[in-house]
Amino acid sequence: MNLFFVNLFIALGYMGVQGQFSLYGLGTGFILGYLALWITQPLYGSSRYFSRLPRAIRLAAYFLVELLLSNLRVFWDVVTPGQISRPGIVGVPLNAETEMEILLVANLISLTPGTLSVDLSEDHRTLFVHVMFLDDPERFRKTIREGLERRVLEVTR
Repeated sequence: MNLFFVNLFIALGYMGVQGQFSLYGLGTGFILGYLALWITQPLYGSSRYFSRLPRAIRLAAYFLVELLLSNLRVFWDVVTPGQISRPGIVGVPLNAETEMEILLVANLISLTPGTLSVDLSEDHRTLFVHVMFLDDPERFRKTIREGLERRVLEVTR
């Protein structure tokens, strides 16, 4: 059985025993279940679950920081009298190969204010992104490749 589902089952069991039917109870049970599974890892062999979960948390943290910074930048552009935006469309070469990897990268880009995934090339190697604040296209490509895409690939591979 997938260790994530075992961990989720442990978390739900913890919630039932403690009577804490809340997000806090689920989170606490999930952390305790993760620790229990990590300690008992020699019983069922090594698993990628223990390396993927911290990577997924790092991806979520990275995305939340980028989301906050993008919101502040768009907010500042809206409330200031001048317009500081320099919109443009940039082709970002992708290292992502599977449809799931491309989908995650494209959707996380689109969820960030000021950017929108517009199109994907026919060979699935280039993602075209509309950027609200395009100062340097090469720096934007590097930010996507070394920031968001790298973290998505760490989680999915």
